Amino acid sequence: MRSSGPGGQNVNKVASKVQLWIALDGIVGFEGDERERVRAALASRIGADGRLLLTSQLTRDQAKNLDDAKQKAVALIRAALHRPKPRKPTRPTRGAKERRLSDKRKRSRALKSRKPDDRE
Repeated sequence: MRSSGPGGQNVNKVASKVQLWIALDGIVGFEGDERERVRAALASRIGADGRLLLTSQLTRDQAKNLDDAKQKAVALIRAALHRPKPRKPTRPTRGAKERRLSDKRKRSRALKSRKPDDRE
């Protein structure tokens, strides 16, 4: 494919842009639900035929763009396979509770002080 960007007259005759289509079903080595996690994480990049689409037009050299697209694929799949550490639920400390309630009392007093007196 032709690359966009600068290149002068050369840009119209050199096809250096690379489109890399990866069939996710053909990748060997996924375990359990990993394939589905990759599909879910990269859903916007996957076509109707189930292939992952990556493009690269970083350089004017097609071979370097192909290497770049392959590196992008590896990085994307690794990131999709990374499982975030589950959050351990924690409780606020006693000091945090006291500070929160103290701040609420201060705020309440400040707002009450702005109200006019209810005298008749």
